[in-house]
Amino acid sequence: MYAIIVTGGKQYKVAEGDSIYVEKLNANEGDKVKFDQVVFVGGDSAKVGSPLVDGASVEGTVDKHGRGKKITILRYKPKKGARSKKGHRQPYTKVTINSINA
Repeated sequence: MYAIIVTGGKQYKVAEGDSIYVEKLNANEGDKVKFDQVVFVGGDSAKVGSPLVDGASVEGTVDKHGRGKKITILRYKPKKGARSKKGHRQPYTKVTINSINA
């Protein structure tokens, strides 16, 4: 059985036991989190939401918080001598999926 959930403006395909990296959640390490926005549940009988599946949820445990690899942004305007260099590291939360309730 698998499900497609929405969190942080992105969709993730998850199954029980999977570990996923999502946009930073406001929860401590070891806390249980519940994803209520389930778009699709697959398995023996598929359930498609319009837009969400009624009564479906996915539960998981927060493993850790971190920051992704550094991305370098370089702006350059030719013939003007204008340059700017910036870096960015996106925060994330690692979640292990415990159960899918459909």
